[in-house]
Amino acid sequence: MFLRQYFKKKDGRRHAYWGLVESYRTERGPRQRVVAWLGLMDEAGRLGVAQAAKSCSGARSCSDRQLPLFEYDDEHHKPEWIEVDAKGVRVENCRQFGGPWLAMRLIEHLQLDDFLKRHLPRGQEQVRWPLTATILVIARLLEPSSELHIAEQWYAKTALPELLGVPESRVDDNRLYRALDVLLPHKEELEKHFKNRLGELFSLEYDLLLYDITSTYFEGQATANSMAQRGYSRDQRSDCKQVCIGLVVSRCGMPLGYEVFAGNTADVTTVEQIVETMEARYGKSDRVWVMDRGMVSEDNLQFLREGGRRYIVGTPKSMLKQFERQLHEENWHTIRDGIEVKLCHPPVSEESDELDKTQTETFILCRSRDRAQKDAAIVRRSAERIEARLIAMTARCEKQRRDPMKVEREVGRLLGQNTRGARLFDVQVAKTKSGHARIQWQKVQPQVDWHSLSDGCYLLRTNVRDWSDEELWKAYIQLSEAEAAFRIHKTDLSIRPIWHQKAERVEAHILVCFLAYVLWKTLGGMCQAAGLGSEPRRVLDELSEIRAVDVVLPTKAGIEIRSRCITRPTDHQKILLQRLKLRLPTKIIPHEM
Repeated sequence: MFLRQYFKKKDGRRHAYWGLVESYRTERGPRQRVVAWLGLMDEAGRLGVAQAAKSCSGARSCSDRQLPLFEYDDEHHKPEWIEVDAKGVRVENCRQFGGPWLAMRLIEHLQLDDFLKRHLPRGQEQVRWPLTATILVIARLLEPSSELHIAEQWYAKTALPELLGVPESRVDDNRLYRALDVLLPHKEELEKHFKNRLGELFSLEYDLLLYDITSTYFEGQATANSMAQRGYSRDQRSDCKQVCIGLVVSRCGMPLGYEVFAGNTADVTTVEQIVETMEARYGKSDRVWVMDRGMVSEDNLQFLREGGRRYIVGTPKSMLKQFERQLHEENWHTIRDGIEVKLCHPPVSEESDELDKTQTETFILCRSRDRAQKDAAIVRRSAERIEARLIAMTARCEKQRRDPMKVEREVGRLLGQNTRGARLFDVQVAKTKSGHARIQWQKVQPQVDWHSLSDGCYLLRTNVRDWSDEELWKAYIQLSEAEAAFRIHKTDLSIRPIWHQKAERVEAHILVCFLAYVLWKTLGGMCQAAGLGSEPRRVLDELSEIRAVDVVLPTKAGIEIRSRCITRPTDHQKILLQRLKLRLPTKIIPHEM
């Protein structure tokens, strides 16, 4: 900061007054702004302000400081200390600083800023596209909302105008929408960049790839988007059109890439495309693919085997019946409290080709005590509702002359609403000689026994031959990392609902959410390495409480001294910053992009 003299004509005379000016960098080059108007000052007052401005200029080093405006002799001119009106001291322009500042440190950590500068085009625009894309990603991480809300409300409440050097007047919703269009073509290069950078930062191994799929729905008809279709909704919004998102992550949840599918796409039809896409992007190596039972089909397994790929997949519940004998046996291996596993040979058919196909596979029986208690409770409640209703319906049919067709529909509706317990009952609606309905029902004891035996059990299928049963089970349960990734996308990053209507804007919206998720996982990895756990939301919320404020000091001479400061962190915040090896600045220094 430095002093500058300004002139103004009044009553035909030229008046001089002083202003405290601050230099800062922007995309268009260095700019200057007046921090405080100082009015008329004598020589001593100017020297005092000049010295204070020089000492608190926020320069990173002595060589970066600007040359003093005034030359003076310290022996004859001493700075004059100004008396401050303590009652008039106030704070203005309180803005969010901790969250945006932390997000920018994560972007630097991932070298995303360098990537955007290299790949996004540069033209005659006043604000470069890398800065606009950065605003979108940071907003999605900190306060997910629409582009209109970002431009009109959120951006002005943060310290990003100073951190990025982009004034509020240069950010509008149309500019943000266009940034989506500019960012989308670089999706594949971004995924490759993150895969390499995350591997360097956290020493990741991509020997195990977890693949899962979810859906997210639209608000509106989305008539301009052919991918917006109605299908099986994971969000219980079957009334809305949707798209499906297939995500591939590492064993610790670090993302490798994703693909967007039409909303009516079946899970099993996406496997070949995802596997071939990942292999074309990162090369084919000895990886193990882990997928849930929704991806399993004989065609998919044959595709994986023919390509020499290894896999661990879940199987449909119905396949468990083939291993009833093994369920009765006692040779289970306890791998942790309440979890037992067992390696089993596949059931062999009399046909030779069936033998050749299955002899390379191993099945893993798994039994969970907690899951067994949960399954048993669900089936028991469902069976109790069915039994109570059947008793009442039987008594009603004995007292009233009811139409058999109506009774059959009522029984079907009852069993359809309680599917978990429906198989335990054999219900028949007979017609009496008088043509009225009579209900006959009983519990099917073999089904009751099977449920008691199979509760909490599930079956895995793999062609990995050199892993133990415990290693196979641990690899499969890592699928929870993919499920957690979807949960973060939908809750913390608000990927749903989608308000965009055009297909390109929808894909760009999902890309911005993906970039924000990479920042999220990066912070999570840093927290885990620092011994702060693996939940970055609490750390982000805590550091987001740090604010940037303007401290205004009114003086006795009528001059107001204004200084932009960053609030002092609390003891808890200091510990977090120290553990994360981050140093909070005392002054806002614009970021160079």
